Amino acid sequence: MKNKDQLRKKFLTLRKKKYSEVSIAKLSKLKNYIKKRSKMKKIYFIGLYYPSNYEFNILKIINDFKNSKVIFLLPKILDGNLMKFVEWKEKDVLSVNKFGVPEPYETKKKSHLPDIVLVPLVAFDSYRNRLGYGKGFYDRYLYKLIKLNKNIETIGVAFSFQKYKKLPTSNFDFKLNNIYTEKGFVK
Repeated sequence: MKNKDQLRKKFLTLRKKKYSEVSIAKLSKLKNYIKKRSKMKKIYFIGLYYPSNYEFNILKIINDFKNSKVIFLLPKILDGNLMKFVEWKEKDVLSVNKFGVPEPYETKKKSHLPDIVLVPLVAFDSYRNRLGYGKGFYDRYLYKLIKLNKNIETIGVAFSFQKYKKLPTSNFDFKLNNIYTEKGFVK
């Protein structure tokens, strides 16, 4: 069995080779799912990621929520390899963090606990395990978040070719609720 570093290298290379822009139509099931879930609360917080390094681009869903009660959040990296989610609008200024990822510019914008977190990943398996970049930001954040909000939902977002038969896991790896690809939700 390959270890996490070997799989990470394999799937990052594969993603770079096979990357393609996803049409808005391929995001319709995800948008409809979020719309349905957001009807349950007065204000609904969606944790996004700003796609980089050939990640699945989910930002196209924003336009469908312009006049809704959905508030989008982006992760902001903090000292100690921690992160928080901060309010973000499409035209807000972003800065590039030490990992080369765009994030909200340090302002007085509020941080919130997301109701749904759309999680980037390098690879996934049928058991809803996620292989990330190896720093543990999302795993630590999601374990902390689940203690504060048991109803949080985590949806890994990837291309279907990023699926692996069985990823190696540890006690520190956070299992996702769902995986979404250009083909829809993975069953």
